[in-house]
Amino acid sequence: MSRPIILGIVGDSAAGKTTLTKGIAQVLGPENVTVICTDDYHRYDRKQRAEIGITAIHPDCNYLDIMQQHLSLLRRGEPILKPVYSHKTGTFEPPVYVKPSKFVIAEGLLGYSTLAARDSYDVKVYLAPPESLRAKWKVNRDTQKRGYTEEQVLEELKKREPDSEQFIRPQRQWSDIVVTFYPPSDDKDQANGHLNVRLVLRPTIPHPDLIEIINFGNGNSTSAIRLGLDRDMNKPVDVLEVDGHATLEQVNKLEQIICSDMPYLRSVCDRESNPELGKVTGTTGEILQSYPLALTQLLITYHMLKATQIHQVGEPGKVEKLQIVS
Repeated sequence: MSRPIILGIVGDSAAGKTTLTKGIAQVLGPENVTVICTDDYHRYDRKQRAEIGITAIHPDCNYLDIMQQHLSLLRRGEPILKPVYSHKTGTFEPPVYVKPSKFVIAEGLLGYSTLAARDSYDVKVYLAPPESLRAKWKVNRDTQKRGYTEEQVLEELKKREPDSEQFIRPQRQWSDIVVTFYPPSDDKDQANGHLNVRLVLRPTIPHPDLIEIINFGNGNSTSAIRLGLDRDMNKPVDVLEVDGHATLEQVNKLEQIICSDMPYLRSVCDRESNPELGKVTGTTGEILQSYPLALTQLLITYHMLKATQIHQVGEPGKVEKLQIVS
């Protein structure tokens, strides 16, 4: 049997990992995807952390050796007995038996923190929203879903900042794609459905040919979809930017460019059969449609399927038989 294709999604707390993961998993089909959270490998529960004076994002607070061992097992197609940490109660629950599907998505705080863990992924994504936006997302999530007050969340952010700087953000260097959702300069409310996205595309994996994007705006730097060259962490990269006000026609053109590289991606590009693509919950609970999010999810899905194709080179016809259920 072919081994699973493993996607890593790493970022700080409330950076948008679960939202991105959920959309990709829905497009690929729940029966094709196993999702795990690497934050389940905490060494201490919430009460113990408070007593010791350590944050959840410090490496010493996590069983990174077990995490990397489990990722290696999943890559070989073998099941694991995964620990379970409840973010709602701050305590541990009984472990669960996890058998890998065709695709595995591992999302969490410290997924790229060891070499052995990094070697387990086929595609590595890092989420890097502006800190002001991440703080707003964390306050909204933790007050609405985890029982914290706004003051407690802000105090926790302040306490975690040194560890975020030292242990979370440096993981950006190991990613293939850096995803930054950010508000337009004229959007004071920072509405999720209108966020722009900046995608740093490193030459560590084969990206689709996006050169046609340059013609979208006839060289106009104010075009809603832009492709350019830049440097990230002192290394040359391509940068794809999509504004929240991009039109459906513009988005469809970019989607077709991505999908044209692999015929079996066309079903993913069909919006009618993939209504969850780009859906995000607003700050007041309403469901919004974000084209930048949809394109980000589609591009990452492309890379997961491309990794399948690369892995199965020499097995004619096998990739085309992959069943993607929307």
